[in-house]
Amino acid sequence: MSDVIIYHNPRCSKSRQTLALLEEYGVTPSIVYYLKTPPDADTLQGLLASLGMKASELIRSKDALYKELDLAEKTLTESQWLEVLVAHPQLMERPIVVRGDKAVLGRPPENVLALIDD
Repeated sequence: MSDVIIYHNPRCSKSRQTLALLEEYGVTPSIVYYLKTPPDADTLQGLLASLGMKASELIRSKDALYKELDLAEKTLTESQWLEVLVAHPQLMERPIVVRGDKAVLGRPPENVLALIDD
């Protein structure tokens, strides 16, 4: 199954666990190292649509950068949250695994099984 894409951060334990789980099930995903090649706004909007999430729900609110930018104190629109994710991809929850028009967040890693079991 090569039509699977993982938006991966090798420094993140959940991302590593999700990748290992995919490989354990015989899936060799295409790997997007999103910190090196951040998704643009259009790509992010597509991911959010596949996830069924809003940009504000994909933000890592416990990240130090979130606090540095005082994002908790701000009231932002969805398009502004999208701009934050484009400008600061490290704030994106990870990993995101995509297959076709479906996507899941690998938190917990077992969430990806829904994509490969069908």
